[in-house]
Amino acid sequence: MENGKRDREDMETQPRKPRVLLAASGSVAAIKFGNLCHCFADWAEVRAVASKSSLHFLDKLSLPQEVSLYTDEDEWSSWNKIGDPVLHIELRRWADVLVIAPLSANTLGKIAGGLCDNLLTCIIRAWDYSKPVFVAPSMNTLMWNNPFTERHLLSLDELGITLIPPIKKRLACGDYGNGAMAEPSLIYSTVRLFWESQSHQQSGGTS
Repeated sequence: MENGKRDREDMETQPRKPRVLLAASGSVAAIKFGNLCHCFADWAEVRAVASKSSLHFLDKLSLPQEVSLYTDEDEWSSWNKIGDPVLHIELRRWADVLVIAPLSANTLGKIAGGLCDNLLTCIIRAWDYSKPVFVAPSMNTLMWNNPFTERHLLSLDELGITLIPPIKKRLACGDYGNGAMAEPSLIYSTVRLFWESQSHQQSGGTS
């Protein structure tokens, strides 16, 4: 009896896994989204969001079986009347962290301008910015170097959104230069390191 009580107490004091909402927008780098979900799945509870254009590249079968994928269609089909749950609000409430990878030039511009015309951008518009957001851009080199990109990134920085910069490589279009999405393993390690550092500070722990 005493051992059983102790086991229950241990379970109650164990911290729950972080809840990570992973989102893909319309870039060819969305082909790596399944890999990204697998990187996070062992460490965190994961739910996924995909924009309509990202589905052109994303292989749904590559996602871990336990990860639910939400699309624009789910936003509308899940609501019928006043009082029904609103999906973008429910996902925002559920998540501890939002990671948009890949972040396309188009979705970057939408976020910077406050537009919210799909499930992903509605989530970010309704986001509670006391919770962290990470973005990993992916676009052609000239799109990345475009003056609008710098302006848009400044707007995201003002919101407290953390940039995981793109890398230089041969791009899908054949050009060589900066603009490729950071590798999923780097995105995962960046988010996890931030989360564990914040958790350590909040617990008042010392090394």
